[in-house]
Amino acid sequence: MDGRALPPAAALWAVLLAGGCVQGPNYTKPTVAVPAQYRSGGGLVGTTPTSDEAWWNGFGDEYLDGLVREALATNRDLRIATGRVDEFAAVLAGTRSQKFPQVGYALGGTRSRTSEELLPPLVDPLSSTFSSFLSASWEVDLWGRIRRETEAAKANLLASEEARRGVTLTLISAVVASYVTLLDLDEQLRVAEATVAGRQKSVDLFETRLAGRWISEFEMSQVRAEYESVASQLPPLRQAIAVQEHALSVLLGRNPGPIERSAGLESMRSPLVPAGLPSDLLIRRPDILQAEQQLIASNALIGAARALFFPRISLTGLLGFASGSLGNLFTGPARSWTFTGDVAGPIYTGGGITAAVDQAEARRDQAFANYELVIQNAFRDVEDSLADLRHSAELRETAQRRVAVLRRGLELANERYENGYSDYLEVLDTERGLFSAELQLASAWGDYQRALVNLYRALGGDWSAVPPSAASSASRGTGDR
Repeated sequence: MDGRALPPAAALWAVLLAGGCVQGPNYTKPTVAVPAQYRSGGGLVGTTPTSDEAWWNGFGDEYLDGLVREALATNRDLRIATGRVDEFAAVLAGTRSQKFPQVGYALGGTRSRTSEELLPPLVDPLSSTFSSFLSASWEVDLWGRIRRETEAAKANLLASEEARRGVTLTLISAVVASYVTLLDLDEQLRVAEATVAGRQKSVDLFETRLAGRWISEFEMSQVRAEYESVASQLPPLRQAIAVQEHALSVLLGRNPGPIERSAGLESMRSPLVPAGLPSDLLIRRPDILQAEQQLIASNALIGAARALFFPRISLTGLLGFASGSLGNLFTGPARSWTFTGDVAGPIYTGGGITAAVDQAEARRDQAFANYELVIQNAFRDVEDSLADLRHSAELRETAQRRVAVLRRGLELANERYENGYSDYLEVLDTERGLFSAELQLASAWGDYQRALVNLYRALGGDWSAVPPSAASSASRGTGDR
C-alpha cells in the first residue's frame, strides 16, 4: 500500500458493500422423526442388483425389457414432465441473469422540417440528427434479493427434475404392473379354455352314454350346464385382455393394439428384494426429494421478500455519439456520455411488504408440513407394500396346495363315479372347485409379482441409480448462460 486514501466515492461504495448482507434465513435440513425399522418383516432381505442392471431386468423377460425401453422413449406424460424441467431451467437462467450488467445499444436517425414562420431568415428549415449509443445498467444486489430469487429458482428446477423422476418411476411401475396383469389374464384364459375343452369331452362322452341309455337326461343336463357355465367365462376374459392391451399401448405411446409378450406368468422370475434402511428413503424417493427442494425454494423467497424493505441501488451508463450529419457522427466533438446512480426504496407501503414477508413465511411453513407428510406417507407406502408382498406370497403358496389337492380329488371322484360308489354330482362339485382354485392361483401369481412392483416403487425404484429418462437433465439449466 502506498498510504494514499481512497477517493470519497470509492470509500462510500466500500462501506455499502461491506454492510450489505443476504436477507432471510439460510436453509438447514430439517430433522424428521422416522421409524427405526420396518414393522412388516423388520427390514428387507436379499441381494442388490448390479449397478448396470435395472430392477425390472430381474423379472428375466426380454419382452418386458423392450416395453419399458419403448415407454421411456415415447410416453407422452414423460415428455410433458421433461418439458417442464426445460421450462424451469430457462426460468433459472432468466433469474440468474439479473446479477449481471445489462448491456444494450441504440441507433437512430431523424429528418425533420420546421415551419419557416418560426425561423429567422437564412436558416434552413430542414435538419438531420443521427445518434449511436451503447447503454449499460446494473443493479447492485446489496441485500441479496437476486441471490435469494436465484436460490429459489434453482430449487424449483431441481424439484421439477425430481417430479420428472417420479413420473419416470410411476411409468416404469405402471408398464411392469400392466404387463404382469396381461400375463395374469392370459393364464386365467388358458385355464378357462382348458377347462372348457375338458368339459366338452365330458359332454361328448355323456351324449354317447345318453344315446345308449346308460345315464339319465338329468345327468346329461348337469354336464351341459357345467360346460356352459365355464364357457361363459371366456368372453369377459377376452374383453379384459383387449382392454389391458389397449391401456398398455397408451403407456407405450402407441395407438391401441395387440402387445407381444412371453409365454406365461410362471416363466417370469421374481427379483430379489435388496437390503435397505428406512433412512434411505430420503435419498431414493423422488417425491421426498421434490418436497425438500420446494421447502428450500420457499425458504429462499422469505429473504427475497425481506429485501424489499431496503433500497434498490442501480447504476446506469450511456456512451455514444450524436451529430447533425452522418459524416460527423463518429468525430470527437460528437461524443456523448452519461452516468447515473439511482437509489429507490420504500417509505410507506401500508403494510404491503410486511404482508409479502408473512406470505413467504406461511408458504415455508406449509412446505415444511408437506415435507413431513410426504416422508410419513412414504414409510406407510413401504409398510403397506411389505405387508402386501408377504401376504400375497402366503396366498400363492396356499393356492398352489389347494390346486394340488383338488386335482388329486378329481381323480378320486372320477374313480368313485366309474366304480358306482357315487353319482356324477360329486365329480361336478370337485371340477367346479378345481376351476375356481386354478383361477385363484393365476391371480395369486399376478398379485405377488404386482406386489414386488409396488415395493420397488415405494422404495424409490432403482436403488443403484436414478430411473432412466427420455431426455433433459437439470444440469443443462444450472450452468451460466
